[in-house]
Amino acid sequence: MEEFLNLLNLKSIGEEGLRTMSPLVFAYIGDAIYEIYIRTYIINKYKLKVNELHKMSTDFVKAESQSKIVHALEAELTEEEWKIVKKGRNQKSGTAAKNASITDYRYATGFECLLGYLYLSGEKERVEEIISRAIEIIEESN
Repeated sequence: MEEFLNLLNLKSIGEEGLRTMSPLVFAYIGDAIYEIYIRTYIINKYKLKVNELHKMSTDFVKAESQSKIVHALEAELTEEEWKIVKKGRNQKSGTAAKNASITDYRYATGFECLLGYLYLSGEKERVEEIISRAIEIIEESN
């Protein structure tokens, strides 16, 4: 049990670990973080059946929406945060966009990269600020 808990300790990653981690690893965890926050938001705000919840959450998590979010947030991000978005955007991934343009897909990867980096850096408040703004951006556009 102790070993398991140590693996969940974000401090164990350290600055060196963060510096050398692939942007796609940040995007991998950022995707999960964003998805759980969106699902939690949706189930708390709406009393719907699961398939309706899924359809609604898709509007928030699809690549086109994430691309829209990251562009709308650009002026609100720090220089360092924007650098992280660009690192994620510029990474060549082994997967192709299924229902999105390659540009939207890459910016979505940059958005997820930013969330993953901030989460693994222990900056939960900033993650929540960005996701809160993301929700506002998508709701205003619908």
